[in-house]
Amino acid sequence: MAEQTNTIKPYKERSEDKKTQVASMFDNISPTYDFLNHFLSFGIDIIWRKKAIASLKELQPQLMLDVATGTGDFAFEALKRLDPKKIIGVDISSGMLEVAQEKIEKRNLQDRFEVQLGDSEHLPFQQDTFDAVTVAFGVRNFENLSAGLAGIHKVLRPGGKAVILEFSNPKNFPIKQLYGFYSKAILPT
Repeated sequence: MAEQTNTIKPYKERSEDKKTQVASMFDNISPTYDFLNHFLSFGIDIIWRKKAIASLKELQPQLMLDVATGTGDFAFEALKRLDPKKIIGVDISSGMLEVAQEKIEKRNLQDRFEVQLGDSEHLPFQQDTFDAVTVAFGVRNFENLSAGLAGIHKVLRPGGKAVILEFSNPKNFPIKQLYGFYSKAILPT
């Protein structure tokens, strides 16, 4: 895998590194993130999460890691559909983790889902720990893509599975044109 040489920062004019900028951005939007995410995607993000989680059904993972867990939506869906014994979520945004923790407590899932501050490049877990690792809409925010993916691979046990859900640019007409309009005219920048 080629080493990533160009880091795309959310705010080019600021001197902070990408990780700091991304964490700050998500800290700022964390109280309204769930609403905006579902509203701006017309709820399609929920369908995509369900499909991604379904790809783990046959594996029946018991210990899972959710990288860039945010407010925990991907992990909550995995708990509901896969019934693992435990999910650990890591994220670089303390604001997002606060929202996730509130949701965990509200659903009384403290024994099955825990969250902690961290990122994919420096995961605080032993090698070959997790049956499955998930990332939903977070890979694009990795400061170093190669290091982040290597960190995920390190903690994934042999025979385990990583599932990454991320945006891409559609290629087929008319989806390509609709996506172009939507991303330029509707999504906030």
